[in-house]
Parts: sequence; structure tokens; C-alpha cells
Amino acid sequence: MRRFLNPFILTVTALLAAGYAYAAWRLAAEGIPAAFLALPFVLTWLVPVVYWSNGREGHGPWDEFLHAAGYMSMGWLNFLILLLLARDLLLGLTTWLVDLPWLHRLLTADGTVLVLSGSFLALGLGILAAFRGPHVRQVRIPVKGLDPGLEGLRIVQISDLHVGPTIDVLYVRRVVELANRLAPDLIALTGDIVDGPVERLAPHVAPLAELVPRDRAFLVLGNHDYYSGAEAWTAHFRKLGLRVLLNESAVVMRGGARIVVGGVLDPAVRLFDPDQAPRPDLANAREVGRALRLLLAHNPKLAPLAEKAGFDLQLSGHTHAGQFFPWTLVVRWIHAPHGAGLSRRGRLWVYVSAGTGTWGPPVRFGTQPELTLLHLVAAG
Repeated sequence: MRRFLNPFILTVTALLAAGYAYAAWRLAAEGIPAAFLALPFVLTWLVPVVYWSNGREGHGPWDEFLHAAGYMSMGWLNFLILLLLARDLLLGLTTWLVDLPWLHRLLTADGTVLVLSGSFLALGLGILAAFRGPHVRQVRIPVKGLDPGLEGLRIVQISDLHVGPTIDVLYVRRVVELANRLAPDLIALTGDIVDGPVERLAPHVAPLAELVPRDRAFLVLGNHDYYSGAEAWTAHFRKLGLRVLLNESAVVMRGGARIVVGGVLDPAVRLFDPDQAPRPDLANAREVGRALRLLLAHNPKLAPLAEKAGFDLQLSGHTHAGQFFPWTLVVRWIHAPHGAGLSRRGRLWVYVSAGTGTWGPPVRFGTQPELTLLHLVAAG
């Protein structure tokens, strides 16, 4: 019972109840069965109440199906409510402000069909865009004073895979094969790799052991990795040959030049250990001296700390670039100026991946899942 009194659960329940009341008011009166409208709201409600608050555990195929169905419902309801609001807004405009009889007749006679067909079409296109990924995105980063030995350095970034209810071993294998074909000098995995326990997802992340070069594949944990059991996943990632960086660094040589690869804890660590925190200052290896300093930090909001610690480039994820409309706008506003893509903070370059997989609804609308290939070049 205490689970249902959690403020987050109460808020989610209230929002979904309000959404259902609105959809039923506008659509059930036009012949759509109320029970049909209730089902996706109930499935969406099950995700936070049953799965998130229960340690993201699934206990069998039925749980996996319900979890995935909840995420699909979440995506569909997003488009349904948006299109319903748009229809009602246009109805209001053509009733009170703009004299467009043909549009008013269309929205009155066929508005429900347009809303339902549009929402299913948007969901289908979004799912197709998500599962056709990832797409390679190439980014050139001009670094002031770059050592000639590092000219053209190739970094492949994998971020926000979210292996779990909707991302499985087939998608992970595709990511690894594509990454290896890009022939990187080093690989950066910037968190949120999993959404579930090691016992269930170990077979699905197994292809990560095939990343090349094996000794230059670095990983930091994201908030979802902490929710899924950070200690167990850290040990498992290391068994796969990935170098997990926890407020620490490693030094890589190329062409006689040094690269300090630092990695920090995610701010979510405080939920499990209040004494821990992301510390770029512990990951900058000042004792190494002159070097290119690269920081892997799942959350882009750590950029001020990275700049202060003297890093040249920060690679992050976390935002998914909003994943689908209208969250594409919300995320860029919340995380500005580092919501997605390449940006600057003083001398620090910050690149935020739109995510290699998807979280929640396996939907992309207005964004693409990306495997990022970053080329470092001398500025000017």
C-alpha cells in the first residue's frame, strides 16, 4: 500500500487519470469505447507502479510483455493527446476567431478518425525510426593546440543503449559490428547501458566483449545503470573487457602523444551512497602533465566541473535529445546549452549523444538513434 502513496506514483496516477478523463470526454462521446481508451492508460500506469518501484525486475515472459506493452502505450498516448489537443484548438479557432467553414466541417465530421489514424501513424513511424538505427553521425571537433600525434583521432561513442524490455542482443550486436567497422582509436561508452539486472540481461550485452580495440573501450555508469545494480554491473562490464572508470582515469598513447581518459560517477550515485559524488578533479591525472584530456560523464550538467578541472572535451548522453516530439523541445530547454550535439563551455567542448538506443517507448520522432564517430582535428 505504501507504494501507492509514493508522491511520484500519486503524481503519475493523477496525470494519467486527467489524461484519460480528457480523452474519454472528447472521444468516447464520438463512438470510441471507453474501455478501449482505458487499456493504454492502465498499461502505462503499470510501468512505474509495478516495474520501476519493484527494482525494474521482470519475472518471466508475461512481465516482459506487459512492460514492453506499457512503453508502447506510453508512446501512443503521447501522440494521441497531442493530436487531440491540436484538433480541439483548431476547432476553437474556427468556431470563434477564423471563418474557415471547410476546416470546421472536416474537424467536426472526421476529427476523431484523423486523431486516431494520425496517432497510430506517428507511433508506427517512430518505432520504425528507432529499430532501423543506429545511424552513424560524424562530428569534427577542432581542438586548440592539438598535438600532431592526435590529429584525426577517431573516437566512437556509444551511449544510452538501455538494453532491457525493448532493446535486445540483436540490436546490441548490430551496434558492435557497426562500431568496429568504423575502426576507432578508442571507444567511449557514456552510460545507461542497461535497464535491468545482470542475471536477466547478461546474454543481451555479451556482444560488447567484441568491441575493438578491446584495451581502449572505456565505460562510465549512468543513472539507469545505478538503478539496475551498479556494483554487479561494474563487475560484469569488467569481465567483458570494458574499462570502467569511477572518478578515475587511464592514459592512452597515440603518435607519441598522451590522452587522459577520465570517467566520473553519475549524480544518481547519491541515491545509494550520499558520500559519493562525481569528481572530475580526481579524474584529470594532473601528474601526467601535457595531454589531451577527455572526460566521460553521463550527465551533461557536469560540464562546469569538467571545465574547472581542465578537460578539453566532455562526452555525455542522458538527454536522448528528447527522443520524440514534444520532449525534443523540453529537453533542449532544460539542458541548454548542452541538450544535444556539440557545444562549448569556455575552452571545453561538450558533445551530447542523442542516444544509441531508446528508453521507454521504442520511438524516435524528430531524432535518430546515433552511433557517434568523433574526429579530432587541430583548430584553425
